[in-house]
Amino acid sequence: MANEYYAGFMTSKPSWGRALRQYRRDLSVLLVDIVFLVALWLLVTYAWHNPPRGVLLFLTVPWWVMLSSTAVVAGIWQSFGLSPGMKLVGRRLVDQQGSSAGASIPRRLLRSFLVLLSPLLILPALATAKYAAWHDRLLGFGTVSVAEYDEPRRPWFRRSWAIGVIMLTAAAFAVSVIITRVDLVKLFTEFDNTARIRHQIANPNWGILIEGGQLLLVTLFMAFMATLFGIIVAIPLSFVAARNLTQGPVGRISYTLIRGLLSILRSVQPFIWVIVLVVWVKPGNAPMAGVLALFIHSVADLTKLYAERLESIDPGPVEAIRATGGNRLQVILYGIIPQIINPYMSFTIYRWDINVRMSTLVGMVGGGGIGMRLLQEMRVSDYSDAVVLMMLIMVAVWAMDTMSARLRERIETGGSQPSLESYALRLKDRLTGERGLWS
Repeated sequence: MANEYYAGFMTSKPSWGRALRQYRRDLSVLLVDIVFLVALWLLVTYAWHNPPRGVLLFLTVPWWVMLSSTAVVAGIWQSFGLSPGMKLVGRRLVDQQGSSAGASIPRRLLRSFLVLLSPLLILPALATAKYAAWHDRLLGFGTVSVAEYDEPRRPWFRRSWAIGVIMLTAAAFAVSVIITRVDLVKLFTEFDNTARIRHQIANPNWGILIEGGQLLLVTLFMAFMATLFGIIVAIPLSFVAARNLTQGPVGRISYTLIRGLLSILRSVQPFIWVIVLVVWVKPGNAPMAGVLALFIHSVADLTKLYAERLESIDPGPVEAIRATGGNRLQVILYGIIPQIINPYMSFTIYRWDINVRMSTLVGMVGGGGIGMRLLQEMRVSDYSDAVVLMMLIMVAVWAMDTMSARLRERIETGGSQPSLESYALRLKDRLTGERGLWS
């Protein structure tokens, strides 16, 4: 029996998913260009008017005028050049008729206005499961991927998207200078205002050295306790927060909940936590409040670092140990822990270094230690005492930074990872001693 084929069997079948992806791709180009031009409009407007301090004047015309104007400019930019949206999405406009530059100008102008109707194409895309930029097909244009387009090399000043990015950066810089009131002239002409401060700094009060040293020890032990408690909680929590180790519906739910909770805890700075905790544990236990504040942030930070390291482990040793009959605990002991112990130690030392720096700032908002005393001296403008406390903090931070850098270097370069054969041999010895499987 002769084979019978339907007409058009070589073409792909209509797909709503493919149509929506193509529609979203072309629409994203237009939206990126509009957002880019709106941001440039607002920044230039503010920089041009340069309003008095405290007044934010970004819009001097109705919003619909700005939006429609930027949409028209975006369509013209896409039709005559390489817009930021086309550069970001990776699309290029191709003249399929091969017309000369002069002959294609009217068609490009018409396309500049028809492209603004592209948001309405969602209806035919959903109705027919096909999507086609009808304005391009009507006018003889087409959009292709950057990988399919042989783009000519041009200097940066002949690239429209590069000029646009430079203009946006310059406008943002101008607005930043206006809003922040940066005045380098005052930085050098009003230096004499700090004469009294410089005089006190040049005459430090060394009588506070012993008391400052005692307060520094409190600060260092605050960082140590917060890091220690953070390790105890973060290590087991990281195994539940790793995507590759949480399987099934229960695992996915726990992974999502823990990662979301960690993001919330990490977004709140320790300075906020210590203000709440000082009220909780009473001002007399200020160092405890500082430890708890650093502990919360350490758990959130270390769990994220530990979990990301777990997600990048080599699955080879894990699969090999499972193939030899190892249970879940043996997989963790012999397939996972040897791969993560060095990075875990490096992350822990790095977090301890951060906590040493952070404990001083936590103390300045009520968390105890040398930071609280430093803030008291600064409030009464006693810089002769404050400079001694700052020297102690600088020496401690420098010593911790040097020591932690050396330790991390020793950990990261101190020996190679055990081979897959060593994993198998160690597991073999373990199983032989426990269950006699290899006898």
